[in-house]
Amino acid sequence: MPRFDYLRDPDEIERQSFAQIRQLTDLSGLDADQQQVAMRLVHTSGDPGIVQDLHFSPGAVAAGLAALKQDAGVLCDIEMVSHGISKRYLQGPVRCFLNAPEVAAQARQTGETRSMAAMAQWPAHLAGSIVAIGNAPTALFRLLDLLDEGAPRPALIIGMPVGFINAAESKQALWDIAPQEFHTPCITLLGRRGGSSLAAATVNALARMANGIRF
Repeated sequence: MPRFDYLRDPDEIERQSFAQIRQLTDLSGLDADQQQVAMRLVHTSGDPGIVQDLHFSPGAVAAGLAALKQDAGVLCDIEMVSHGISKRYLQGPVRCFLNAPEVAAQARQTGETRSMAAMAQWPAHLAGSIVAIGNAPTALFRLLDLLDEGAPRPALIIGMPVGFINAAESKQALWDIAPQEFHTPCITLLGRRGGSSLAAATVNALARMANGIRF
């Protein structure tokens, strides 16, 4: 006999988890699609209070779903975001250029972060893509610079870098600028909270919805 009695069925674990999340989380003010994203972030973080920082620009979820249904690619700032995305729900590629051989050399030469250097590869893949930034505020700032310089517009920006230096500022800039000036919708966690797992979870929530999976 097992020493511990615990739930083992993965589908039932997920079902009960989301039932509890609905009970514990204030989802008022969010529409049905936004609630799916919010609950996935609570599921990933274990923190119902994270929803207080979650912001959707108008049409953000719809834009993400439309892009995924057209097999859009996903651009990630670091490999942890890429590895956290459930590829089985996606038809398009998931790309991260952080470890490309030329990136480290460029970063040393320019004195910028590798995340910023990697984004020299992004413009060729930006149009109609979903951007998922979960670690580097410098990547989010650089993305805004690229868009300001005329780079192709992604379908959706998921901006969730975490930390104490530039993180809150980069997400506030995204929220203030992207929807209005660049006509690009965004989903973000304002403040210091964020991280790779949450950025990936947002993509996963959208991908599940695009495949008809809801909780």
